[in-house]
Amino acid sequence: MPEGDTVFRTAQRLNEALAGKVVERFDIRVPGSATADLRGETIHEVVPRGKHLLERIGGYTLHSHLKMEGAWHVYRRGSSWRAPSFKARAIVGTSDVDTVGFDLAMVEVLPTSEEDRIVGHLGPDPLAEDWDPAEAARRLSADARAVHVALLDQRNVAGFGNEFVNEILFVRGILPTTPATETDAAAVMDLGARMIRANVGRRGRTFTGDARPGRSTWVYGRDGKACRRCGTIVRTGSLGAGPTSERNVFWCPVCQT
Repeated sequence: MPEGDTVFRTAQRLNEALAGKVVERFDIRVPGSATADLRGETIHEVVPRGKHLLERIGGYTLHSHLKMEGAWHVYRRGSSWRAPSFKARAIVGTSDVDTVGFDLAMVEVLPTSEEDRIVGHLGPDPLAEDWDPAEAARRLSADARAVHVALLDQRNVAGFGNEFVNEILFVRGILPTTPATETDAAAVMDLGARMIRANVGRRGRTFTGDARPGRSTWVYGRDGKACRRCGTIVRTGSLGAGPTSERNVFWCPVCQT
């Protein structure tokens, strides 16, 4: 599941492949930006912001979001793609590589000067150089909703997805339905930042320290199984800011009170 760590690695890979090169192929396959043509422009950098990717090209930015299924691939120029072409939403190519975004969401081309319109609402990003844990804690502690919902709100903190949030709350011993105002927001943010930074260099996430299949999480995806700490059966449910934004929630009724 693409979360902030996945987006960070994707941006690094794209930046290594593209930065400093000139665009020779530019094909956006979504309404609104399909006519954009940045061929001949220089690619300055590719940077992550929470779950958003920003490819700065000339005076413009190609903005994309991986959502649940999205991915960017890097290919040698002319080589075969590993995914069906009908799933491609954006192609940025140079003299030696083609980068292809499959199943992307929020794909658009806009002036770089207008980036704030699409990412300005985001909260502090624990993987960014300007990470501000105090501001993230302030935003979380002011949110009266269930802490699980508040942590997923990218306006409070940018980058955490459902897997991270479930694991953060287990390790902190917090019931997901607890109002965020009743938690130690600073401690939650400190743990979350350490978790996502520890995983940013890994191909497969682990929260337990054991990367073997089926052993990497404490509670996420483990409904009906014994808690790794106390042996109580892990429970599951759903929470969300609204009916269309509900996410699966996993918790141990003994370890998380």
